Amino acid sequence: MAKSDLIGGALWDEYSSKVASRMNDPKHRGEISQAEATLMGGKLVVADFGAEACGDAVRLFWVVDENEKIVAAKFKSFGCGTAIAASDMMVELCIGKTVKEALTIDNLIVEKHLRDDENKPAVPPQKMHCSVMAHDAIKEAAANFYGVDRSVYEDSQIVCECARVRIGDIKDAIRINNLSTLEEVTQYTKAGGFCKSCLRPGGHEAKEMYIEDILRDTLAEMAKEGKQQPKEASELTFEQMSIFQKGKHLQEFFTEVISPMLAMDGGAAELGDFYEENNRLIVHINYKGACVGCASSATGTLMAIQNLLKQEVSNRIDVRL
Repeated sequence: MAKSDLIGGALWDEYSSKVASRMNDPKHRGEISQAEATLMGGKLVVADFGAEACGDAVRLFWVVDENEKIVAAKFKSFGCGTAIAASDMMVELCIGKTVKEALTIDNLIVEKHLRDDENKPAVPPQKMHCSVMAHDAIKEAAANFYGVDRSVYEDSQIVCECARVRIGDIKDAIRINNLSTLEEVTQYTKAGGFCKSCLRPGGHEAKEMYIEDILRDTLAEMAKEGKQQPKEASELTFEQMSIFQKGKHLQEFFTEVISPMLAMDGGAAELGDFYEENNRLIVHINYKGACVGCASSATGTLMAIQNLLKQEVSNRIDVRL
């Protein structure tokens, strides 16, 4: 299956060929039984990790020999294609390494190995969180192997409890992608995209540190180091925007307009994939809360969201579930 068929429309260009290939045909998907591990002369380690914020989950299988080397590994992933690709690469990087060496394989390493061009991210910003889940699965497996709690491998505190994003993850995303706004941080890491208490003071839960503090301090560090800061984007119409800029604009519209509208009835909706098709911009949405299973979610509510997007963003937009 071609990458354009697998992902759909213009959005395919935001995914690397490596990601598309592993979505379609993962090399290491499967499971390892206790009998197979015994034949290999190793200990079977099975670890489950799920990201509640996005609904993805991965089950990781390791066979670890007496020298603590991972001699075989496989995975099962329950979630989007990007999670499958990230899990597949994570497993490949683990094979042949010791458990302690595997712990150094973080989400940034996984994502970089999925790139076609070292200077271009392997996936769209709204999918970057999938490689974070792959890193967490490694820590869960290592904790199971050593018989300890996974928290011992957390190198910094969790900032966003909803998406389980750490300070280090946010700092790395800011530095690597030259992020300059809270909206960009949320788009790349999912931190702050849910209850929003971690963005700045004033939410329903007080925090020791907020994302706005991390962004401010990291940008200050980068300025001292002489790193170039991103320039302000020129004023563009929606149709003139790049696919990345359109995604950012749509995400902001969902946050500022769509979500508050649905929240009045206990519902919610988040932006899914979007792509060009026959001169139409197809925007997929995912319902949350009371909208799930609601009789009008596929009719009246869907039409209301589409009409708002047509009026306020682009009349070329068609909304689909």
